[in-house]
Amino acid sequence: MSNAVEILKECEAFLEGHFLLSSGRHSSAYCQMAYLQQYPDKCAAVMAPVAEKLKELNVDVVVGPAMGGIVYAYELGRQLGKRAIFTERVDNVMTLKRFSIKPGERCIIAEDVVTTGVSSLETKRVIEEAGGVCLGIACVVDRTKADAPSPIPIVASAAKLDLPNYLPEECPICAEGKLPLVHLGSRKMKEQAKQTL
Repeated sequence: MSNAVEILKECEAFLEGHFLLSSGRHSSAYCQMAYLQQYPDKCAAVMAPVAEKLKELNVDVVVGPAMGGIVYAYELGRQLGKRAIFTERVDNVMTLKRFSIKPGERCIIAEDVVTTGVSSLETKRVIEEAGGVCLGIACVVDRTKADAPSPIPIVASAAKLDLPNYLPEECPICAEGKLPLVHLGSRKMKEQAKQTL
């Protein structure tokens, strides 16, 4: 198990139990990345190998989609000595409301967790519409599957996790009947989750 996963467990950012995902599917694990952000020193340690991998790409700007990517973009920008900005939604459309990208600037998208990579396409569009070059995604946790790769290459991650998820009617955790199904984002998630910390 990687050092990054150990730190995530220490921060209670990696939870194990029985979770209802936003897709409606069930999973035995969930990454609550906001919990890592509570500890700047641990966040910096997790992002250090990601920043190291990015040095060879000659990045000009790190772009973090709001909300999940903002802190990780900032931390990568700090470690690389580069500019860090974020995209945000205006009338439900991802945009560069507060910042600009100069034509030709080499940009990396910073994400917390990437499962399909589809949500990063909006940020890639914003970068390219501004004339920037999207080099790929850097993330804390890469949850993509080999048979369903991200449409934007993941050039660096702190941890690659193969976390299975199931249709509700095929969920082995439901079949066991031992753990309650916890809806993500609920305040009781931490208490109800079976954590192996």
